Amino acid sequence: MASTSTLRRLAVSGVVWTILGYGASQVLRFGGNLILTRLLLPEYFGLMALVNIPIIGLQLFSDVGIIPSIVQNQRGDEPVFYNTAWTLQILRGFGLWLFCLAIAVPVAQIYAEPRLLLLIPVVGFTTVLNGFESTAVATLRRHVDLAKTIKFDALMQAASLAFMLLWAWVSPTIWALVGGNLIAALLRTARSFWLIPGYKNQLAWEHTALKELFSFGKWIFVSTALTFLATQMDRLILGKLISVELLGVYAIAFTLSDIPRQMIGALGTKVVFPVIARTANLPRTELRAQILKPRGLLLLGAAMLLASLVVFGDRLILVLYDDRYAAAAWMLPIMAFGLWHTLLYSTMNPCLLSLGKSAYGAWGNLLRFGAIAISLPLSFASAGLWGAVLVITFSDLPMYGVVLYGLHREQLTCWKQDLQATAVYIGLLAMMLCARYALGLGLPSLVPH
Repeated sequence: MASTSTLRRLAVSGVVWTILGYGASQVLRFGGNLILTRLLLPEYFGLMALVNIPIIGLQLFSDVGIIPSIVQNQRGDEPVFYNTAWTLQILRGFGLWLFCLAIAVPVAQIYAEPRLLLLIPVVGFTTVLNGFESTAVATLRRHVDLAKTIKFDALMQAASLAFMLLWAWVSPTIWALVGGNLIAALLRTARSFWLIPGYKNQLAWEHTALKELFSFGKWIFVSTALTFLATQMDRLILGKLISVELLGVYAIAFTLSDIPRQMIGALGTKVVFPVIARTANLPRTELRAQILKPRGLLLLGAAMLLASLVVFGDRLILVLYDDRYAAAAWMLPIMAFGLWHTLLYSTMNPCLLSLGKSAYGAWGNLLRFGAIAISLPLSFASAGLWGAVLVITFSDLPMYGVVLYGLHREQLTCWKQDLQATAVYIGLLAMMLCARYALGLGLPSLVPH
């Protein structure tokens, strides 16, 4: 096992590269999104949201934790182990595409949208391309060597975005978004084979490796399947309740509000998980101390970012987007405000996963799915889209409770730090709201106009 000082250096380097990479990714994503919203109709974004629901669902329902297994397993550096994982990944990719072909007709009928008949199989082919991606990506993550993968991700994103923008400028149709997805998957897979010199993937099928992959991945399979139901249920239900155009506006607001969670999630997956996995044998008191100090700094930065998004998010929408997206201005502050508890559990759940305790995430997502499935239709019926957005915003509070329980069981409690960080977050919100009011901007609008 690596020394504490070595792991600390790896963690610091991983955090720096992850933040840089995430920042570059969001600049590209946000800038590209602004241009695309001017070139394309809002309904195309809503249509892509409908296309992605079944595809993401199939991916999550078939996830057996191949990459986390390579990161966490003691045999993760053995060629026969990661090649068996790669072979399994390829088979999964083809299987997913066959399912895409099978579900295109019923999904198109459910949403009364004939364009889905062709869009789902074409976009679904990305699952085949992704299946061939080299496990070098997982190996680099295992060793917290993130510089290569982050540069790689940024380059692939920039190339695919340039292709998408050019297509949208020449031919402003839904196929610009579809083509961008395919090009991104193709480039990412091709380039992944040059990440580690001399690193090769070839077909392999070792039964011991398969047993270990499925043993670790069984709860990840359950958790990710429930993650789909929990995270996509809003679009599944709203797709039947509101127009495709309004669904596209909702998708814009959700994407912007989700930026802090995505950043924390990237840090958890790429840094916290592999580092804790290599120190999991430490006494719980020592392990807890190593986690909480950097987590406190992380939460401070997240509180500043999230408070800014809550207070000034509506202005961001109104200034940068045209009138067709004005409804996102009242959605964004609400959704951003409710992300705080999401950030609290997202910074600790990877620790449970690193200890092999993936069942907590599964139970948390089950409760979240139940909360959305029951409350969303009722809230929409009584309060319209405003009620639905409110339910979606706080639907993962049960997940936070389950993670807290798991941390208590594993002697990694963090509730005191959560209270302190929450007080800081509320204080920052109050200060920024006062500053906004003093500038003559009023208060954020939290209701539909």
